Amino acid sequence: MRYVVCYALVAPTLILVSTAVAVALTEGRAAMEPRRAHGLTEIIYAFTSNVQSNGSSMAGLNGDTPFYNLTMAADMFVGRYLPMAFILALAGRLARQRPGAVTVGTLRPYGLNFVTLATGAALILALLNFLPALSLGPIADGTH
Repeated sequence: MRYVVCYALVAPTLILVSTAVAVALTEGRAAMEPRRAHGLTEIIYAFTSNVQSNGSSMAGLNGDTPFYNLTMAADMFVGRYLPMAFILALAGRLARQRPGAVTVGTLRPYGLNFVTLATGAALILALLNFLPALSLGPIADGTH
């Protein structure tokens, strides 16, 4: 179970920690064009895109600075390979595991109960990870 949790928390942790470092340091703030909520949105988008995808940024963020080149390259590397390590560790653990006895209390991996539990856990994890940052960035940007 810990490998699944670590896998699920790699990307949000990288994105939020990198965004916090970029906002805290003058090198990170210097590349923002609007130094308001939209600037935070641009930084969050840039790090999200680098961790989850091939990397892009909005037009107002000057990502071609040594600070952003190094942090985004490190985030892209860790965001790609660390989840793979957790998945391989999980696969090894599941391969060694012996089948357990099915009882009345066993949650079977099909049916409405499993789908509701898995969907609810994914939604709660996503909201807890990104709602604070979204309330400071894009939501605040839309109100002005």
